[in-house]
Amino acid sequence: MAARFDRVTLIGVGLLGASLGLALKQRGLARIIRGVGHRKETLEKARVRGAIDEAFTPVTDAVPGSDLIVICTPAATVPTYLDAVRPLCGKHAVVTDVASTKHDICTHAKTNWSKPYRFVGSHPMAGSEKFGPEHSTADLFEGSVCFVEAMNNHAPDAHAAVAELWKAVGSKVVPVDPALHDVMVARTSHVPHVVAAALARLTAREGDALRPFTGGGFRDTTRIADGRPEIWRDICLTNTDAILAVLREIQADLSGVERALSTKDGAALEEYFTKARDARRRVIDL
Repeated sequence: MAARFDRVTLIGVGLLGASLGLALKQRGLARIIRGVGHRKETLEKARVRGAIDEAFTPVTDAVPGSDLIVICTPAATVPTYLDAVRPLCGKHAVVTDVASTKHDICTHAKTNWSKPYRFVGSHPMAGSEKFGPEHSTADLFEGSVCFVEAMNNHAPDAHAAVAELWKAVGSKVVPVDPALHDVMVARTSHVPHVVAAALARLTAREGDALRPFTGGGFRDTTRIADGRPEIWRDICLTNTDAILAVLREIQADLSGVERALSTKDGAALEEYFTKARDARRRVIDL
């Protein structure tokens, strides 16, 4: 396997970090995996699960000597970790991340790292509403798409290593411009989460009386609202413009539905739902 590392440092050993550790171990892609975290309990859970071999609290102790460093923390903290690891990396070390937003992170790296860049931004579209190393699994990335920052003054070997890393754990790698990435995932991931959260909040207005009326459709639609609030706070704060633009489009769309309802315009309502059904079928493999 091309993506073979002697030492890997995972900064953050939650669901994604620990799952990556398990995937690397199961496939024989890393000899030693170091985990970095704030809480010793979380690090111990990851170690007992087999996701990491060594646990560290300070980044300064975990990065030196590592071939690969993967930052698996909330998006807003990635630039800070990039600044922390830059002087600690060996000249051949490869650095990437798993954050759900890319433009701010990749721009920060290009502003502060020298060419050819050895940081390559990544976003594996994998995960769930669950979090923590106790929910990690070695096959989390199987069949998923992983967006990898398109070549742009990167060291060729570093870029190739990141792409091979995600392919090796089961992902389909899609190169993407970071700015375009954020615009697209605002539509397919970020705003859907905001909408799911809004729908979930509706239940609080009726309290327990609403429980018998929440069927499978409501559960499916609001499932992602059960995710970690701080993660989604950071996603919103690092992709604000794109999310605002899509929210305005949705508001305009819903205003059209409101008008159709107010005038009992059945034809307009049927057209709305027909276009929605057709649109879903175009973008999702059914």
